[in-house]
Amino acid sequence: MMVKAMLASPYLLYLGDVRDPISAKTARGIAVFRPERCVGQYRLPGCTLSVGLPDLTPAEAAAKGARTLVLGIANHGGYIDEAWLPAIMEALELGMDVANGLHAKLADIAPVRQRAEELGRRLIDVRHSAGNYPVGKGKRRQGKRLLTVGTDCSIGKMYTSLLLEAEMKKQGLDAEFAATGQTGILIAGSGVPLDAVISDFISGSIEWLTPDRDPDHWWVIEGQGSLFHPSYAGVSLGLLHGAAADALVMCHEPTRERMRHMPDYPVPGLSEAMAANLAAARLTNPDARFVGIALNTQHMKPDEADLLCRVIGQEFHLPCVDPVRHGTAPIVANLPG
Repeated sequence: MMVKAMLASPYLLYLGDVRDPISAKTARGIAVFRPERCVGQYRLPGCTLSVGLPDLTPAEAAAKGARTLVLGIANHGGYIDEAWLPAIMEALELGMDVANGLHAKLADIAPVRQRAEELGRRLIDVRHSAGNYPVGKGKRRQGKRLLTVGTDCSIGKMYTSLLLEAEMKKQGLDAEFAATGQTGILIAGSGVPLDAVISDFISGSIEWLTPDRDPDHWWVIEGQGSLFHPSYAGVSLGLLHGAAADALVMCHEPTRERMRHMPDYPVPGLSEAMAANLAAARLTNPDARFVGIALNTQHMKPDEADLLCRVIGQEFHLPCVDPVRHGTAPIVANLPG
């Protein structure tokens, strides 16, 4: 039931002709958190983004030992563009597997599937669920759980979760990242592709993903979507119930005014979002509480970001940081004992 990516490394990260920074989040996440597994990036003419890796063609990457082409694009709708097929086919011919985190499956593209079978290459579709998870029971489990939640989608819940896990381990805590999205699964090597799970089993899949552990063990659960996003709120609610989190971290991008891909819907304020998430979380864990606020200030100047974090922290009486700029130590220090 758990997807195990088991990608052969090193990887060539495919960016195609992507121009939207958020659409490159899969490639960027892998490049940031698993750079040792990456040999380079492959960009088509017209691509305006980079994840900071050497530009290589599939042939050049194969010569450097690349074993997997990773489709590093997370587009709206999760489709595989026909323009990507030549690179996919070339990678197969050069001896690489191909990994994909989109809703569309490589295995459903007949020429790709046929050629992969002929060559003995793997097509790894990580955003696919067999749908045989248990129904959620809402029972408390041993161990501790932290869940990142957000005012919108694509604002840094995965980054915050991974940086929290790293800081917790640095401080000697027993922490384990639980991936719930395609990029997190590609980084961690396993997880549950939550937005591909049948709705009745969302909470149960998270209960299954984060089972009983020692009392001092922390599951750091990657958040998904937002309770306020018309498209993805169902996934977010099921995740909140299944996590039964002891600790919540609210993720927010202060410069974003409208929900992603939803221009008619404003991003909610922190107070409103925190109240709604806390109410939902306390259905399965009455002791749930917020332990921090994580701001994505990538579009702000450093002094503006520092000031805003101080102001919000004082307003909510919680540690408030940009995890990338400031680290997550203040939030970790506020975890319940």
